[in-house]
Amino acid sequence: MQLDILTIFPQMFEGPFSHSIIKRAKDKKLVEINLHNIRDFATDKHKRVDDYQYGGGSGMVMMIEPIANCIGHLKGKNAYDEIIYMTPDGELFNQKMANYFSTTKRIMILCGHYKGIDERIRENYITREISIGNYVLSGGEMAAIVFTDSVVRLLPGVLNDETSALSDSFQDDLLSPPVYTRPSDFRGWKVPEILLSGNDKIISDWRLERSIERTRIRRPDLLSEQDG
Repeated sequence: MQLDILTIFPQMFEGPFSHSIIKRAKDKKLVEINLHNIRDFATDKHKRVDDYQYGGGSGMVMMIEPIANCIGHLKGKNAYDEIIYMTPDGELFNQKMANYFSTTKRIMILCGHYKGIDERIRENYITREISIGNYVLSGGEMAAIVFTDSVVRLLPGVLNDETSALSDSFQDDLLSPPVYTRPSDFRGWKVPEILLSGNDKIISDWRLERSIERTRIRRPDLLSEQDG
């Protein structure tokens, strides 16, 4: 997989992309992540990427030209499955979407700032608009990091146990069941006996029951979606 991320703050990705799962995926050459500084595609001597919005109003808007130049440069070299804009008013990101994106080969991600980007970029280049939640961040970089981590961990060969991702919360519209590890008795707090039984069938049934119970208590909306 190849991810091309367009941003005015490429340094924000250095930490998250240099550790843990994403680093492992990069080291195994399962994903190639390229950061592109939008300022490099500005045409004025000050490398300006924002301006006042037409019609007045508070807040600056990211200019069309540097973004269009950057996108055009990349599209001239590669074909993209999706060109994504991270924005609070986009489609709410979920596990099913992560599963889909993990099957694609090449994705471009645009990180906005200020009051957003010139609408003509959205109209002419963007294929998907994605939000990671009903709140506003200072920019799209943090959202792009969340998106990347969620997708990259699903690539075959990234996780040591490839079945682990299949049991994550939301994979089957249920929350994950409780999990435990050693010691089995800590300060009198004991692991459920059924998990120590060695009987895979009853353990599996128990986990499913706990998943349904936890989902009903914490996220009943997920069960409502199944019923619908």
